[in-house]
Amino acid sequence: MGHYVRVYLLATLAVGLGVAPLAFGQGESQEQQQGQPDQNSAKKSGKQKAKSDKELRKELDSQYRKWLDEDVVYIISPEERSAFLHLATNEEREQFIEQFWQRRNPDPDSADNTFKEEHYRRIAYANEHYSSGIPGWKADRGRIYIMWGAPDEIDSHPAGGSYDRPSEEGGGETSTYPFEDWRYRYLEGIGENVELEFVDPSMSGEYHLTMDPSEKDALLMVPGAGLTQMESMGLASKTSRFNNTDGTHDAAPIGMAPESMNEFSRLELYAKIQQAPPVKFKDLEAVVTSRLVRDQVKFDYRFYFLRITSETVLVPITVQIPTRQLSFQEKQGVDSATVNLFGRISTLSGRIVQTFEDTVKRDVPAALLQQAQAVPSIYQKAVPLSPGLYRLDIVLKDVNNGNVGVVNTRLAVPRFEDDHLSSSSLILADQISPVSSKDIGLGQFVLGDVKVRPKLDAAFGAADGMGVFLQIYNLKVDDKTHKSDASVQYRVMKDKTAEPVLKFDIPKDKLPEHGEELTLENIITLGSLAPGAYKLEVAVTDNLTKQTITPAMDFTVKAPSAPTTAQRR
Repeated sequence: MGHYVRVYLLATLAVGLGVAPLAFGQGESQEQQQGQPDQNSAKKSGKQKAKSDKELRKELDSQYRKWLDEDVVYIISPEERSAFLHLATNEEREQFIEQFWQRRNPDPDSADNTFKEEHYRRIAYANEHYSSGIPGWKADRGRIYIMWGAPDEIDSHPAGGSYDRPSEEGGGETSTYPFEDWRYRYLEGIGENVELEFVDPSMSGEYHLTMDPSEKDALLMVPGAGLTQMESMGLASKTSRFNNTDGTHDAAPIGMAPESMNEFSRLELYAKIQQAPPVKFKDLEAVVTSRLVRDQVKFDYRFYFLRITSETVLVPITVQIPTRQLSFQEKQGVDSATVNLFGRISTLSGRIVQTFEDTVKRDVPAALLQQAQAVPSIYQKAVPLSPGLYRLDIVLKDVNNGNVGVVNTRLAVPRFEDDHLSSSSLILADQISPVSSKDIGLGQFVLGDVKVRPKLDAAFGAADGMGVFLQIYNLKVDDKTHKSDASVQYRVMKDKTAEPVLKFDIPKDKLPEHGEELTLENIITLGSLAPGAYKLEVAVTDNLTKQTITPAMDFTVKAPSAPTTAQRR
């Protein structure tokens, strides 16, 4: 492993960023005396501006205040924040938000904005993986993940335990609290080989960023325990660790300390890691829209809603095209169909919020085309949207015959309140499977670290497993244990009967680790159910607040297909 720069953060050292001027002799120079009024004036002006911005923030509508304080709080520059606060109308604010994302779009020529999509994916991932007593996006690991993305390496010690210090920390063996080291090979604006350390000294799951390597030392305050190599040989005293001038309790290194351990190097990196990542501002491009025309290709569609923040909802839009609707052309024994897809989301006033376009291809060996008719082609685009009412237009064009299919529909994106137990859409899927760490949040059907392919007709064979994906929000976290307490029960109902025909509870030890947000990923076996129509209910109870929600979804168990002549023989 190459040499790494270690960044350790400690809030108490933030005051050290200001350096008082030194006076030589008995009085100040003439230049200092002349400069003093200007410095005082600048400080006063800065305070007045901060006060003015604070008042302007209070006057914002809640949706814009939350966009500023939650959605983009870590990536908006001070200049952009100030400019946003001084806008006069909501129309100007909407235009600013569009331009904010477009300035960060790595490909202005594309209808997609991969930066925006990746940003909201990171928020959703942080909420799912780094929540404890606070939402994941507020936690230090979540904040760094949102700002800088996934680290190149993670050295995780979730249970703490025995730890051999490296030489720069003094060597020797000790016991630690849970901690994680994140390593980035390169961060733009900071440099190469950056390492961040997160420690959970309260053992509550709430890790915080630290600049003190000794903060993870569980034996720091225990006399005679967890000694460094020099201390164990009697050549140094453990009490000397508490005399460090930089506010840390680290022991003297064995040999020379690397430059990265220098107090001022750490403070410089501390300042940089807190700043919003640099933005490459780009010229805005005109948005070109398509005119929607005839309707010849029939297809199914559905959209789902998953909370990212209180003001942003992830909306996976799924399109399913029956194979019999497609025109195939044969070439070298392979039948191929190609469909161009265009989507547009706009407000009721006509303002375009998002467009997306893609190509859906289907290649089938000519000999298997008949069997392939039963398997539809499916496509998904996940779009982050603010709560509100929109219009969704989807256009498909079959490249082989020129036929077009059109859908124009109402898209009502719900608001997830912060103080009520709630859930995402209940998704019934024919495939739920984990993805590799490098594919998290990437590609179609990927929600966080799992691939969820919806079954739009919700029709399953008795031998099939029915995948169930559901996220639960706003579970109460106990103030003492920093944990939530949820109960989950699955019920399958038929014909509005009072009693379920199938019912089972998920044991608490089988629920994934969670704070205020819980993600359920389960497969239900349908072999015991006769063909027919059913309803799945997922009853989730917060045992701390006694609130219960029961999201539900209809589904069908299909009758076994009749055997073919060949099979009967």
